[in-house]
Amino acid sequence: MTSTDVVLGTYRAGARFSITTGMNPSIKRAIIGIPNESWQHISYPNAVEDPDTGELISDAEVAEIPAYTAFTGRKKADQVTARLIVRRVRDLAKPATIGEQGELFPVWRYHPFFTDNPAPTLQVEQQHRHHAVVEQVIADSKAGALAHLPSGHFHANAAWLTLWAMTYNLLRAAGALTSTFHAKATTATLRAHLVHIPARIARSARRITLHLPHNWPWQHAWTHLFDTVHGPPLAD
Repeated sequence: MTSTDVVLGTYRAGARFSITTGMNPSIKRAIIGIPNESWQHISYPNAVEDPDTGELISDAEVAEIPAYTAFTGRKKADQVTARLIVRRVRDLAKPATIGEQGELFPVWRYHPFFTDNPAPTLQVEQQHRHHAVVEQVIADSKAGALAHLPSGHFHANAAWLTLWAMTYNLLRAAGALTSTFHAKATTATLRAHLVHIPARIARSARRITLHLPHNWPWQHAWTHLFDTVHGPPLAD
């Protein structure tokens, strides 16, 4: 099922939709036509990750085209007219400067989405960003316990969902304690670097020794996590 089918199905069912779009020629033309004074500044209390660069951004500008018709290549009954809301951020990787003249003109990157949410523009943008975060979590979790869903048995679904919530939060906590890189890493990466350890266990004098492999790139990160978690108890 394509994103077009999802929007059409949601629209026909009378539900609201909000979906990220690509930068096709029609959308590019629509964005170019937005007056400069229509852009509104927005600040994020918690910085959000830029989907293109992975950098954290705290400020952006938002504008909208109130009546944008999508799916014009389809028959009239399948065309949907709704709001095209666009977020733009400065493209710091492409500074528009020459010598000592400073910035000649700003370079922007645009992130449009199509929605029929009736709320004010900035509120809709924030809600869409929240949806994007949830979708990233769901996509990442398919590398874990959520891969077992759905099941035909209600109790099996409940069990796997509980196991997913526990393991997801434990892995995220472990990643945050390990390093800056692992704090942002995916579930699959955390499992490969911190859980599936290529080590040998040796027992001697009632003690267990874990021999890590030589030249293992994540040795220092793993030992840092181990020392942090198994540190001495705090004094009362």
